[in-house]
Amino acid sequence: MTVDYAVRGSAAVITLDRDERLNALTYPMIVAVQEAVMRAQQDPRIVGIVITGAGRAFSAGLDMEALAQSAERGRAGPDDARGADELPALFGYLLKVGKPVIAAVNGVAAGGGFVLAMMCDLRFVSEDASLTTVFSKRGLIAEHGTSFILPRMIGTSRALDLLWSSERIGAAEAYRLGFADRLVAKGKAVDEAVAYIDKLAATVSRRSLAVIKSQIYRHLSLSLTEAARDADKLMWAALAHSDAKEGVASFVERRAPRFAAFKGDADA
Repeated sequence: MTVDYAVRGSAAVITLDRDERLNALTYPMIVAVQEAVMRAQQDPRIVGIVITGAGRAFSAGLDMEALAQSAERGRAGPDDARGADELPALFGYLLKVGKPVIAAVNGVAAGGGFVLAMMCDLRFVSEDASLTTVFSKRGLIAEHGTSFILPRMIGTSRALDLLWSSERIGAAEAYRLGFADRLVAKGKAVDEAVAYIDKLAATVSRRSLAVIKSQIYRHLSLSLTEAARDADKLMWAALAHSDAKEGVASFVERRAPRFAAFKGDADA
């Protein structure tokens, strides 16, 4: 198996397990990651998902043989076999998963590995890790949503710098730029990510997590007025849900909340 799945506390831990190739991604691995994420999505015990790599790397990106196949297919034009609502970007479906997804970046994240980390909701980066976009050094462009997401994450000029130069940056620099959300001790990225999810499981509504995530990503492309109107509609739905009643009751009774189990559908 090149993708492992394990449950730790309230988290599903998905591990790219191809250490001898720095967890370089093959097409079967990309499919296996999505299948593992969907498995976690449907499990009501799982509050959040952690994605990491085995050994020295998070992921060195697309395997060079797979990249060569992509270049060959590129001569025939783009693949239009995707569904109408599917984001045409590597790991883009993670943005629609109704549970927190955390990249535990334990080592080098390059190219497609950088994209995988970017598509996660949060990035817990080990102090010995490094990251690089690498696209320009392969004669490519800002692909897989990086031209949209990265500037919003770290700013336009910084995104241009990372994408133009394809220079490798360390964990501390990634944190300074705002790409890394947590800078953690070597070997502790997964532990810290699991602990974060366990804390969410003990204190917050799973439904709230899903709705807030959906709001944040959808509202990126809306005006303030549109976003505020949508939030108003969602607030009335939240007030009618049992989790709102439980949130108030747990506060008044000074006890831990007992929110409803959840499969990750923000409309539930």
